Amino acid sequence: MPKRVIILGSTGSIGCSALSVADNLKGEFEIVGLAAQSSWEKMAEQVERYRPKVSVLSDADAADRLAERTGQSTKVWGGADALERLVKELDCDFVLSGIVGVAGLPATLAAVQRGLTVGLANKESLVVAGQLMVDAAVASGARLIPVDSEHSAIYQSLHSGRHEEIERIFLTGSGGPFRTWTQEDMKYVTPAEALKHPTWIMGPKITIDSATLMNKALEIIEAKWLFEVDPDHIEVVIHPESIIHSMVAFHDGSVVAQMGSPDMRTPIQYAMTYPRRLTGCGDRLDFSKLERMHFEPPDAERFPSLRLGHEVARKGGTAGAALNAANEAAVAAFLDEQIGFLDIVPIVEDVLTRHTFDEKPTLATLMAVDTWARKEVSQCCSV
Repeated sequence: MPKRVIILGSTGSIGCSALSVADNLKGEFEIVGLAAQSSWEKMAEQVERYRPKVSVLSDADAADRLAERTGQSTKVWGGADALERLVKELDCDFVLSGIVGVAGLPATLAAVQRGLTVGLANKESLVVAGQLMVDAAVASGARLIPVDSEHSAIYQSLHSGRHEEIERIFLTGSGGPFRTWTQEDMKYVTPAEALKHPTWIMGPKITIDSATLMNKALEIIEAKWLFEVDPDHIEVVIHPESIIHSMVAFHDGSVVAQMGSPDMRTPIQYAMTYPRRLTGCGDRLDFSKLERMHFEPPDAERFPSLRLGHEVARKGGTAGAALNAANEAAVAAFLDEQIGFLDIVPIVEDVLTRHTFDEKPTLATLMAVDTWARKEVSQCCSV
């Protein structure tokens, strides 16, 4: 029987790549549910192609337009609660969580609480609510399979040893478009320049995170929860070629790495087909064209976001919610040209420092911190 799949964020880059994987492996998957925010025209094309049982747009007006376009072929649900309803009510085997930001958290948590296998591309779910997610997975028996290329690489590399044999985890990163820029040069970075990632094609928010290295900060936090590793044993290594996606060092001195072309279809397929490896549609690594690979430590002075990632990973509680929300709001302000590129991380740190810390928050508390942090950034940017 084909694996029944729900894709949260189907109109984004992760969702479209997942559908490309499904197209390549015909007969392996049945797309039973598609969900997005408001891109009703693109969703209409996907509904016509894949004929899911249910499609969801959390923007109610966009959902109405989608329903008019698609007629009775697929049920259309709209509104803020429709994402959770989708994963709670629809029979499925696998949920791909690819919605960017905290908007994907409630539905992802609901899928975990239901005991489903979840392909986790929405790193914010663990950054904001890591303890809740991990506890829910233990209680329900859900399996979390990371889709981020770095965490997928770690997940795969960990098959070479036992958890107690881990010495260190190395998260690799390209260094972004400003890896060689001076602090003075970065004062004048434009959104257009920051959106030109050297190796990956991604959405605007994560592309800006890659430019500030905030994506690595978030990945440190995510790795702490996914792999139950002390944050002090998680290290970032800059690797401009983006060929080694991450590494695990074991106590015997062995370092196991996962390599491949920078193509998100590969880790997405790994999660969708786990534990099998089927013929993939991702680009293949051509060693005849790979002359050399470079590695260097990140510059903590030019990219202070990494320090925040380690601090939040150690602290836990509501710290991740404050960091994530402040960063999302600050990135949006930068893209709207309200603040400069070098203002993003200091604003995030200020909000993180001032938030009221709660060591054992509920989901409601985390969402309240998220709302507060966004308002603080908005007020800061309007001054």
